[in-house]
Amino acid sequence: MKKYENTGSKDTRSGFGAGMTELGQKNENVVALCADLIGSLKFDDFKKNHPERFFQIGIAEANMIGIAAGLTIGGKIPFTGTFANFSTGRVYDQIRQSVAYSDKNVKICASHAGLTLGEDGATHQILEDIGLMKMLPGMTVINTCDYNQTKAATLALADHHGPAYLRFGRPVVPNFTPADEPFVIGKAIMLNEGTDVTIVATGHLVWEALLAAEALEAKGISAEVINIHTIKPLDDEAILKSVAKTGCIVTAEEHNFLGGLGESVARVLALNTPTPQEFVAVNDSFGESGTPEQLMDKYKLNHQAIVAAVEKVIKRK
Repeated sequence: MKKYENTGSKDTRSGFGAGMTELGQKNENVVALCADLIGSLKFDDFKKNHPERFFQIGIAEANMIGIAAGLTIGGKIPFTGTFANFSTGRVYDQIRQSVAYSDKNVKICASHAGLTLGEDGATHQILEDIGLMKMLPGMTVINTCDYNQTKAATLALADHHGPAYLRFGRPVVPNFTPADEPFVIGKAIMLNEGTDVTIVATGHLVWEALLAAEALEAKGISAEVINIHTIKPLDDEAILKSVAKTGCIVTAEEHNFLGGLGESVARVLALNTPTPQEFVAVNDSFGESGTPEQLMDKYKLNHQAIVAAVEKVIKRK
């Protein structure tokens, strides 16, 4: 089994900040808009180095999306930044009409996604944002797993034309993907080859999937682990090739099981090769206040839950 090592835990939002710093230097058309959360979104360096390309909109997220859409008309590439809840649910109408329907080149960048913003509580958490965004025609949806991948995705989005949603998080998590690994939108990454079960994971659950694979190996179960960083467009080919070998699959995500990665994978399987599938995701509920570790444990979003799902799905083959 290929071993992926934590080279030093970092928060994924800092990967976004590092990507924006580099883009500010490399691409004069990149502009940044923030809804009163400069520190939280790690926009500090971009603002300092390129004040003429940074726009503090304040607590007016709908206006931020409208301004971003307008900036694209002049050839600018706007990156908007706020919490995932405010990036999507609060401004869905503006995104639908001014960005998606109008096919504007806006990059909607969202920190504090899922449960792991923790103590801020259920009103600031969001577990339905992937579903909201993937349903919009033409919208690319990316959910990165660590600091390096978030930085790489941020850089890649500047070269990608069209509306996009980039989802990342608040907590410090293992940084394990190579810093020089190419980020190809829509192309899954094989992390570990296996023969008994396929585990496809996204975001913070990718590292948990690798831990699960190690635990399963000790039990004599060979798990194939795939990092699905792009939920739309989904890498159908990678999923179908893997399940053709393993015969069953577990999907893992820090999101409601309704509308997320798991449902997208289930659609691919239903249309091509019906396959036993188990979901590691939040079971149709809101979150609550607590530490990230407490919440991931309570809502069964950890490697232990992935192991249990694997053992269950293998029996269904």
